[in-house]
Amino acid sequence: MEMTLAIDCGGSGIKASVLDAAGTQHAARIRIPTPYPMSPDLFLHTIGQLAAWLPPANRVTVGIPGMIRHGVVIWTNHYTTTAGPHTVVDPTLRAEWFGFDAQQAISEQLALPTLVLNDAEVHGAGSITGVGFELAVTLGTGFGCAFFDGGRLAPHLEFAHATLRKGRSFDHYIGDHERRRIGTDRWSRRVVKVVAELRPVFHWDRLTIGGGNGKRIRPDDVADLGSDVVTVPNDAGIVGGVRAWSLAR
Repeated sequence: MEMTLAIDCGGSGIKASVLDAAGTQHAARIRIPTPYPMSPDLFLHTIGQLAAWLPPANRVTVGIPGMIRHGVVIWTNHYTTTAGPHTVVDPTLRAEWFGFDAQQAISEQLALPTLVLNDAEVHGAGSITGVGFELAVTLGTGFGCAFFDGGRLAPHLEFAHATLRKGRSFDHYIGDHERRRIGTDRWSRRVVKVVAELRPVFHWDRLTIGGGNGKRIRPDDVADLGSDVVTVPNDAGIVGGVRAWSLAR
């Protein structure tokens, strides 16, 4: 039976489990706090620890926040900081992460076929229907997004860093730091506004919203999002570890 080690790397936590081909978890999901400052070497050590704590697998899927191209890290915002999101960027860490071939490094470390994608892309793989144009959004430490056309994964865009309000990006406007500052109710209304502003840009057939804060959108606000918008559980980032291998790219 083919088993997939799925690892969902976030700004505040890293989650992992092992799943069969049907997406059934064969071990309770593990979550550990994201260690900072995190160099690529510490990242690999953390991945190795998670793999050792879980049942054996035949392949690995890892979702990393940032711009990931063909398994190579072009840019990652959280992991280049001294102490996590919204702290000072360390130039040495930034240089170490730029061009880091995470896919090859993990594959060599675990001696397993490995797929590394942006974390929102893996999450989207676990939540899309494969029909029409679908946008997958994750609300967690920041704002993540991935695009799919007929189940085909489109090239990644770091739309989270587009300017939205008074020089603030989507990441800042509806990220977790801002939710804590203004309160969940007001933040929830902001999510509705952001969806309304994204709609004429993308004209999606279906939008999914997940991530750790997806569940924090108020029920009344969920109803205002529209019938073409669906909230999905955060475990899509783990389940997507299986489906990501069958995505056309």
